[in-house]
Formats: sequence, structure tokens, C-alpha cells
Amino acid sequence: MPTDRETILAALHARLSALPATALRGEVLPERVPSEGLLILRDGEPGEPEVTLSPLAYHYQHRAEIEAIVQGATRDAAFDTLCARVGTALAVDRTLGGLCDWVEAEAPRPVDLPVEGSASLKAAVISVMLHYSTSDPFG
Repeated sequence: MPTDRETILAALHARLSALPATALRGEVLPERVPSEGLLILRDGEPGEPEVTLSPLAYHYQHRAEIEAIVQGATRDAAFDTLCARVGTALAVDRTLGGLCDWVEAEAPRPVDLPVEGSASLKAAVISVMLHYSTSDPFG
């Protein structure tokens, strides 16, 4: 049986997979970036939980990361569209179907990455804070 943490991360990945871009989880950057863009979900850090004792509960503010990557001549517009879609996908249901207390994304921090012999990449890391509680410190 998966932990609460894994269930939440799988739900976040499923939400990203519904977008037109290719969504991976914990993978290395592939050699080719799909024309509609690429999203790579990194599990991130659960951090130190706050603990309540009656009943026993561990309250996490888990920081996951989404790498958003586009390539091509229209990368600025494609990047903007991809990031807006991620934001909309998260805003539709900030509890991931009741799995989290709240999901909040930070603004992307874009960078242009030159690629030898190919069009440059535009990429950003989007930090996503997942607020959830569990009865087990293992998540």
C-alpha cells in the first residue's frame, strides 16, 4: 500500500500528465524535448513536520519541484503557455482531490540554456508546496 506522500506525488504527476506536454517523474532530461514541452516532476523534500499529539499527526510542508522545459524558435511563447497551463492545472483543485490540505506553486524562475548544434532550451523550476498531514512519519 503506498504512503500518503507517494499517493499525493502520484496525484500531482497525474494532474501534470493531463496537460498537452509530456510529463515525466524523476527522469533525466531526454535527448529531445517534445514540441509541446516537457515537465519533469521531482519528489523534492518533505522537510521537518510539525507534530501534534492528540491524535498523533505529522503536518508536512513538502516542497516538490516541476521542471518545465521547451525548445524551438517560439520558445518564449511556448514557455509562457506551458507555465500558465501548469498554474491552471494546480488551481483547478488545490487539494488534489482531498489528498492535501493545500497546494501552492511559486512563480517559475526561467533560464535560457544554449544547446550546441540545436535550438536553445528555455527552462524553469516551479516549486510546489504540498501541505498535508499523516499519522506516520514515513509519510
